Amino acid sequence: MPLPHSLGDLTPREAVADAVYRALSGFDHNDVEIFTSAFAKEDVTMELRDGNNTPPFQGFSAIRTNVFGFVSTLETTHMTSNIRVHIKDSMSASLTAQVSAQHAPAGKGKDGQGPKYLVGAEYEMDLIKDETDGLWKIKKWIVEILWADGDASVMAPPN
Repeated sequence: MPLPHSLGDLTPREAVADAVYRALSGFDHNDVEIFTSAFAKEDVTMELRDGNNTPPFQGFSAIRTNVFGFVSTLETTHMTSNIRVHIKDSMSASLTAQVSAQHAPAGKGKDGQGPKYLVGAEYEMDLIKDETDGLWKIKKWIVEILWADGDASVMAPPN
């Protein structure tokens, strides 16, 4: 049973970190609604620093189409730890987190011999609080790939 987008009784730091959890849950469960709830409308940026000079994704539409549209088709598990939250004021915050993300083609996740791609990354995020729903939303997301292991073809977009 999916959880609601807005969870009650979170501390301020938990509420900021919940934006990361909503975004990653969206990937892992192919849930565009919870993924969308993690972002500050259209004025957002995502940078993927993967060593391939990938240009930044400007605007939520680009992130939804190019990042969510691909990653959500895979079987994934994103595990987040070492989250550090800095609340700047009542409406803005930043955070860093360490992430391990396992990726497998659709239908191959439980195949022990199937292709897998495991990535270790550090996330840096700037967030703002949405006055409309009271949720913290990602304004800027930097994904710094630190290491990778496995079959990189899993992450190749379809032709």
